[in-house]
Amino acid sequence: MNHRLRDVFITRTRIIQHLRHLLDSRGFLEVETPMLNMIPGGATAKPFITRHNDLNMDLYMRVAPELYLKMLVVGGLDRVYEIGKQFRNDAIDMTHNPEFTTCEFYWAYADYHDLMNFTETIISSIVYSVKGSYKVEHHPDGPEGKAVEIDFTPPFRRLPMIPSLEEAIGQKFP
Repeated sequence: MNHRLRDVFITRTRIIQHLRHLLDSRGFLEVETPMLNMIPGGATAKPFITRHNDLNMDLYMRVAPELYLKMLVVGGLDRVYEIGKQFRNDAIDMTHNPEFTTCEFYWAYADYHDLMNFTETIISSIVYSVKGSYKVEHHPDGPEGKAVEIDFTPPFRRLPMIPSLEEAIGQKFP
């Protein structure tokens, strides 16, 4: 067996298990929403169209679970999430696959500070759980290329958006 590929599958499983544990332990409810829909919705990506033979109708494969998850929040479930496949009939290249797995969650009454803190917890704890350290080696030019160390030790640096962008591009926004 290809050990590198085997490690990818094991790492993916560990990431999803840890993510589920984090969300469940904070009172989020995992749900499953429809994969096939009568209308496209949830994102601006182009959907795949499939055919339901018994119903004699075309259906759209989902591009995001967003609309159904928001309906559940409005219906009284304050914290919901779904880990599942999305299908987007857009460009394909080395970094874009038309079929991929996402985790989407919604949290009623949370503000952007809550979401930044929780996102920091999600990312840093998953890295630590999978790697045994907050620091990981990344090879942006492939396994034979130069390694770059990325440090996920919390707290993450927080930057104000507009001034930081202006500084990065060397221009002021109007």
